[in-house]
Amino acid sequence: MKKTACAMFAAALLAGCVSFSEDGGFGTVQRAVKERTGQEAKWLRSADEANSVRARVKELLAQSLSAEAAVQIALLNNPGLQASYAEMGIAEAELVHASRWSGPTFSFARLRRGDETEYERSVFFNLLGLLTIPLSTKFEEKRFASAQARAAGEALKLALETRKAFFSAVAAEEGVRYMEQVKLAAEASADLARRMALAGNWPKLNQVREQVFYAESTAQLARVRQSRVSARERLARLMGLWGDDLRFTLPERLPDLPKAAREAGDLEAQALAQRLDVQAARRETEALAESMGLTQISRFVNLLELGLIHNTESPRPPQRGWEIELRIPIFDFGGARVVRAEQTYMQSVNRVAETAIRARSEVRETYSAYRTNFDLAKHYRDEIVPLRKRISEEMLLRYNGMLSSVFELLSDTRDSVMSVSGYIESLRDFWLAESDLQAALTSGSPGAMGGGSKALALPAAAGAAH
Repeated sequence: MKKTACAMFAAALLAGCVSFSEDGGFGTVQRAVKERTGQEAKWLRSADEANSVRARVKELLAQSLSAEAAVQIALLNNPGLQASYAEMGIAEAELVHASRWSGPTFSFARLRRGDETEYERSVFFNLLGLLTIPLSTKFEEKRFASAQARAAGEALKLALETRKAFFSAVAAEEGVRYMEQVKLAAEASADLARRMALAGNWPKLNQVREQVFYAESTAQLARVRQSRVSARERLARLMGLWGDDLRFTLPERLPDLPKAAREAGDLEAQALAQRLDVQAARRETEALAESMGLTQISRFVNLLELGLIHNTESPRPPQRGWEIELRIPIFDFGGARVVRAEQTYMQSVNRVAETAIRARSEVRETYSAYRTNFDLAKHYRDEIVPLRKRISEEMLLRYNGMLSSVFELLSDTRDSVMSVSGYIESLRDFWLAESDLQAALTSGSPGAMGGGSKALALPAAAGAAH
């Protein structure tokens, strides 16, 4: 009978144990990142894995970067992201710990009474801890799943920031090139005005106007060059680059607009089904619901232990028996703990509702920004830039026919460059808005995730009209 009871006891104990997974639960994160970004995520836990990733990063940096390549490098190489994955390992360790029984407690005592010596030996088994292992395990499983969702959220946040930083850096490069053209046109106009003023063929006021526009263009060029440095450095930080890797090259221009804007459809339902912050909030609430069951069980019984006792007292025969220790709280029957658990659960429920409402609102807002920036960039591309090009062609014909001055031609050149720069800025804003929309649909709040800074800040053509 004793052997059967021991066998049943051992089987129940072993059945509840959870072992560490081979990948530490990272497979769930990998799948989430792959589905939402199309890129691979890696958790570097050995020197071989680190060397493999390093070779892959070098391969991607050997050619001109794309938005996808920049995101891939960040997901592989960002040390902050690697540090955040440790939270998953901690949660799994807590899960394994919760699934394992703490084991028996042994005690030994040696007592003297005159010439008599008494030995007391006992072993206690925490039965309550054994009985509540399934509930504790379920609770920690929910927490582990939440840790996985948070890790995936950190990866997707980094992907969003890197994507936006990439578009900002490319736009900054384009902005510098066009601002350099503005400065060259302003410099030529100012030099010609100065020489004509010295010859007495140009009013002093007009000459000063050309000179101040050249001075302002020079200052603005310095600003956009610094913006380019800042945008490039932000991208490098997100990709985890330093040293020789900072020599990475960017494409000369932003990607073109897609042929058509994305239709709205049922974006709110998609966000509620896919967003990781919504999923994490749901799992937290489910975990709290499980913990409430644990609270109810341990409300009146704080500790239940079964003990086996073996006492020896010379010269008497040894004593054998068993003992149950039952600790009953006289002044605290657990009511406060139950109320606290219930209120914590209701707090979590309301936070789930808040997260869902915020997700719906952010999807509507980001889609509006996406569509507005698409229409604006399309308007620049199809209306403003072609019209400015036609004006430039007409101005050149008038100049060749000696119907306009060289100053009017230079002023028109400046205006044309400004229009192109406006298109670059609107195109950049579209791709930033498109990135925010993707984040709002799949991962979390775009505002909380941050984004790239705007890099173009071009001056008005103050000296263009004469």
